[in-house]
Amino acid sequence: MQIVENIWFFIQNQILGMKWLNSLIGSMLSVFGLDVTERIGGSIQFFIYDNIKIFILLSFLIFIISYIQSYFPPERTKKILGRFKGVTANTLAALLGTVTPFCSCSSIPLFIGFTSAGLPVGVTFSFLISSPLVDLGSLILLMSIFGAKVAVTYVIVGLILAVIGGTVIQKLDMEKHVESFIRTAGSVDIESPELSKHDRFLYAWEQVQATVKKVFWYVIVGVGIGAIIHNWIPAEIIQSILGENNPFSVIIATVVGIPMYADIFGTLPIAEALFAKGVGIGTVLSFMMGVTALSLPSIIMLRKAVKPKLLAVFVGIVAIGIIIIGYAFNAFQFLLI
Repeated sequence: MQIVENIWFFIQNQILGMKWLNSLIGSMLSVFGLDVTERIGGSIQFFIYDNIKIFILLSFLIFIISYIQSYFPPERTKKILGRFKGVTANTLAALLGTVTPFCSCSSIPLFIGFTSAGLPVGVTFSFLISSPLVDLGSLILLMSIFGAKVAVTYVIVGLILAVIGGTVIQKLDMEKHVESFIRTAGSVDIESPELSKHDRFLYAWEQVQATVKKVFWYVIVGVGIGAIIHNWIPAEIIQSILGENNPFSVIIATVVGIPMYADIFGTLPIAEALFAKGVGIGTVLSFMMGVTALSLPSIIMLRKAVKPKLLAVFVGIVAIGIIIIGYAFNAFQFLLI
């Protein structure tokens, strides 16, 4: 058993967490006369290490996910989802969201396509909630920072939120609150050509390039903010606002996250820095979920497709779910960390 634990510890810290890279960068900076235990040296080390780690993991994960996704083009996906009803359909739609490496704004066109194809609105909302929230990339990256227990639990509760959210929307009979031009658009059922392994490889590589270009500056800015929080803002200030002594910390983190726009890759460095300053894991995750699932740009885009009542129900369900999840994680943090 001890051998298995040692192997997993090595995978989590040296392969996923790349602690060796952090040590290497620290040694290289010391050669140039920078003390990584001081603010400037520590900030530079954090910035270089987190950027390299995130982009390596991001590229690898997007390639794997996109290769898998090449077997499930939209036409095939619509056919598969159309065979199921009720909670089963919501669950499958939520699981589909885990293999779509998109931010919330990028998920909305697929949401519109699925809705136009005649899929129940509750099912398409389960996809829309899970897609930016719990993709496989988030599982691996969260694991590299917070450990396997937090990462797996985060994905499970995210999927539950997506299933419950979509089910509630369906039960409230919200179909009539989708804009008419989407409900009447219909879809053209075109069979996708069968791809060779080489074609799938090229598709996956193109997705890596496109995704890295799309998130590049969000990651850079996110890591920069994380470096500032990690090395320049006193822990006392952060804990007074987001610490466990503030009963509203989860709500504050969620509300602060909503106006921002980034995907999980850009928010992780900030979350890592906040956690290092003593912020509860639930508060950190609520901030991340607020940014990724309810960003203001995505809400504005979604308003073009749905009427205000449905939009308000969606935002309300997801926001309440995020807040509940945040408080639950804080309450049971001792079991996860």
